[in-house]
Order: sequence, then C-alpha cells, then structure tokens
Amino acid sequence: MHVPTVTRESNRPRLRPPALLPRAVAALAVLVLAAACSRAPAAGAEPDVSPAADAVARRQDFVATLRVHGTVEAVRSWVVAAPRLAGSAATALVVTTLAPAGTEVKRGDRLVEFDRQGQLKVAQDRRSDHLDLVAQIQKKQAEHDAARAADETALAQAGRDVERARLEMLKNEMLSRIAAEKNEQALEEAEARLAQRRATFDLKRRAARAELRTLEIQRDRALAAAQHAEANATRMAITSPIDGLVVLKATWKGSGMGEVQEGEEVRPGVPILEVVSRAGMQVRARVNQADGHLLRAGLPATIRLDAYPGFTRRGRLETLTPVAGASDLSPRVRFFVGLFSVEGDDPRLMPDLSAAADVEVAREKGALVVPREALAFEAGRWFVAAPGAGLSEVVVGPMNDLEAVVRSGLAEGTRVARRAPRERGVS
Repeated sequence: MHVPTVTRESNRPRLRPPALLPRAVAALAVLVLAAACSRAPAAGAEPDVSPAADAVARRQDFVATLRVHGTVEAVRSWVVAAPRLAGSAATALVVTTLAPAGTEVKRGDRLVEFDRQGQLKVAQDRRSDHLDLVAQIQKKQAEHDAARAADETALAQAGRDVERARLEMLKNEMLSRIAAEKNEQALEEAEARLAQRRATFDLKRRAARAELRTLEIQRDRALAAAQHAEANATRMAITSPIDGLVVLKATWKGSGMGEVQEGEEVRPGVPILEVVSRAGMQVRARVNQADGHLLRAGLPATIRLDAYPGFTRRGRLETLTPVAGASDLSPRVRFFVGLFSVEGDDPRLMPDLSAAADVEVAREKGALVVPREALAFEAGRWFVAAPGAGLSEVVVGPMNDLEAVVRSGLAEGTRVARRAPRERGVS
C-alpha cells in the first residue's frame, strides 16, 4: 500500500552555529601548545630532574657484604655413641637410663647407661671356667710329675740291665755255646730296651708339655674373656667429660629417623647424644664456588639467626677449606666450607639452628658511590649517563647489590640517570 509522504515547511528561520564555538576551539589549542612548551627545557638550561629517575654521586662509607647460610654448632663438643664391646660379637644394647634433651650436665654426670646384666653373667661364667682350668692344670702337672718319676726309674733300671748283661758276657769263654748266645741275646734286648726307654721318655715329656700348654691357653682365654666382660660392664655407664648441654641425636629406626629412648635397642657405634659446651659457638656455612675468591680468613661478619629475626652478633671468618667439595645434588656444583666464630655468649645460640653470616668482603670510607643500576657496561668498560650529556666512561671499584664505587671519571655531586640508557649496544 502506498503511503503518501507529507512534507512540512516551517516558516521559522534556519539555526546557525553559535559564534562562541570557534573561540572555544582556539582557546583549547592554545592551552595544549602552552603545556607542551612548558615541558621542553630551555636551551642551555639543566632539565628538571625527577628523584625517581636520577641520582646524585655522593661520598659515603661503602660496604660490600656476602651472605652465606649454615648452622650453629659448638666449638667444643663430645659425641656419645653406643660402646663397642670387646671380646664378643656385635650385639644390640638396651638403653636403661638416658639424660633428657636440653639437660645441663656437669663433668662426671651420668649421660646414658645400658643393661649390663649380660656382661656380668659372662664375666662370672668365664671366671668360673678360669678357676676350673687352673685346678685342671695343677692336677695334670702332678700327674705328669708322677709319670716322669716312673719313667726315670724305668730308664735307670734299663741302664742297670744293660750293665748286668755286659757282665754276663764276660763269662762266655767259660760257658757253652748255647749259654753264650743267650747272654748275647740278653745284652741286645737290654740295649734295645734302654734305647726305647730314652726315646719314649723324651716323647712323653713333649706330650706332657703340649697338654699343659693347651690347658694354659684355655685358662688364659677364659681369664681374658672374664676381663673383657668386666670391662664391658664398666663401659655400660657413660659419664660426661665436660660441662655442657645434652642434645639427642637422630638415628634410623627402621621406618624413619628419630631420637633414641629408654628401653630401646641400639647397635654398637651408633651415636646417641652430644654434649655441647656453652662456652663458645660457631657457624658452619657453605660458600658457593663462584664466591670462594671473595672470602679469606679474618674477614668480619654479622651473624644472624633465622629463628630470632632481631638477633645479631659480631663474628669472624676463621677458616675456609682450600678445596671445594662436591654437592649432594650434583657433582658439578661444588662448595667451600667456612667456619665463623661468634663473639659473646647468648642463651639463644643453640646447636643446629639455621643461621646466616653477612661477610664484609669490602669496605671503603669516603668513597664516591652511585646506584649500581646507573652503570652501563660495554666492551669491557663502564659508563654512566648524565642528564643531557650522554654516556661518560668511569672506572668502577667494588660493588654490592645496590651500589658501586666510582674510582674516577665522575665528580662528586654529579647527577646521573638512575637507569643508564641502552645506547651503542650497551648492555
């Protein structure tokens, strides 16, 4: 269906743009241009420096530190292990008495005691065997003396028989041939019997000595076993040789690590506890192989404890291993071990606490210092950027994580860009 279009013409005059609109646009353009001109620095004038973007080279005391981590340990300590028993096979020992962890002990106080009844029984049995063997030796010695006397008598009788037979031989000229042959035969028998007596006499004496020696060896073994058992019984009670604090050791119990308790069995040689002297503590720390060249014995350090954030003590690097050891994680990663002494005594210094040592590897008084991020490195040279002046080469000294010492090439009070521009391939 066609809908007719109705056109209406108004008798009013057409509207024109107001006269103020061009003026407003022109004013806005002038304001933008003025703001842009105000930001541009005047020719020959120093630009407005923002504290967040620039820094000032100042003279101050510079300290470079290296933090290493380790654990606290006693300078003097004594480890108590289950005793190795002499004269017997390795058997488990039963702990009957054990000093609690954290106990303050004096020299001579009992630390741990093991069940000694087995050793005392062995000592009594071996003592009884020793006495029995002593009696056997005395009896056997008497028997051998009697046998020797009998053998000596028989040997003397055989000698007399030979002499008698020789005398009978002198009558052969007056006797018949048969009687003479009988005398000769009697002489031969007497001489043979004498030779036999002499040979058996020496053999019997050697056999008697061997038999006695066997009993003496058994006697000595029984005595040694008794003495070993008695010594083992005395070693079942262990006392402290120093004044200190008891720290229990963790041992493998089959299903996991744990501290030894009373009534449990331990194998000989297993460490049970440690007595640490409170007179002095030290920190054993690992040093990465890349930082080993920075450290040397005698450097001061600040010791901190992870368990006590506010704890600080002065320390000193006493020793550093000359050869790096292999890491447990990878044979390619190696580390040095450093021992740090700690000044003063504090009850919070306990063994096995994790600690950190901030070692002063460099210190300079009145050094010219700039932020480290203000330095740029290019082709083995260092540069800083001054606002409006480009890059300037400087000679740099020691650095830490935040600051660096400038030896030359920069004047005190000079403003430098906090972040050096990356120009000319500077990285």
